[in-house]
Amino acid sequence: MAVPVDTRNVFTVDLEEWFHVCGVDGALAAANWDRLPARVEQTTLALLDLLDAIQVRATFFVVGWVGDRYPRLIEAVLAAGHEVGSHGYQHARVYDLGPGAFREDLRASIRALAAAGVARVTMFRAPEWSVNDRSLWALQILVEEGVKVDASMAPTRIVGAVTNPRHPHLRHTPAGPITEVPPLVVDRFGQVMPMGWGWGLRMSSPRRVLRAIDAVNRAGVAAVLTVHPWELDPNPPRVRLPARLHFAHYFRLSGFRERLRDILRAAPFGCIGDTAGVPIP
Repeated sequence: MAVPVDTRNVFTVDLEEWFHVCGVDGALAAANWDRLPARVEQTTLALLDLLDAIQVRATFFVVGWVGDRYPRLIEAVLAAGHEVGSHGYQHARVYDLGPGAFREDLRASIRALAAAGVARVTMFRAPEWSVNDRSLWALQILVEEGVKVDASMAPTRIVGAVTNPRHPHLRHTPAGPITEVPPLVVDRFGQVMPMGWGWGLRMSSPRRVLRAIDAVNRAGVAAVLTVHPWELDPNPPRVRLPARLHFAHYFRLSGFRERLRDILRAAPFGCIGDTAGVPIP
């Protein structure tokens, strides 16, 4: 686990459309996806431009549905030198799928990425951090399907567990070991807060985020940040969502691109494969 203070941290991207929201029916149901306004190309290309300008390599976890429809976008991600892993095919929570459907969804995503030019898929992140105490069986399936790195277990309440380790570590399954790469969290007001992704990252000033990164680096741990391309869209399409999801999806999008740029410029970042603190079995 221990890494030098000057280690590279990890920057990851969940490459999905703005309407890939778990557990929502109605207008955002999967049957309607092909009829909704598409933003994934323009927002991902904007993110690629940003990463190129500041010379940061990232790990992109791609929804297979996107890979099937935008293979040239995946080719652009690869051509820019980034890693590509799976974010599932239908952007469904793992524990909602169950073992059999999860395996099929994973295989469909791998086929879609292979068709887009990804030579080998060895990394996975579950939608909504949904490898948790309800779905630990998924780790064995991932290993059986050739995945070596999972980045799905958040050390927070609701989507994960505060008892989950906060550093990259090996987990052992009946099929063999797998590396777990959790996102950055911090302790605030007696609670564990998601500092490395979503509303927690968007609400925090670059200075606060960088202090948190420095603190974990001094403890010998690489910080893991995650964004979605749609978060760089200051005015995405608006739909009615439950209050919790509305907050998570739309809170403080304005100016996020510039805040993210400042964070990535001020600390060393790379993809998962570049980071010495991540043990790969």
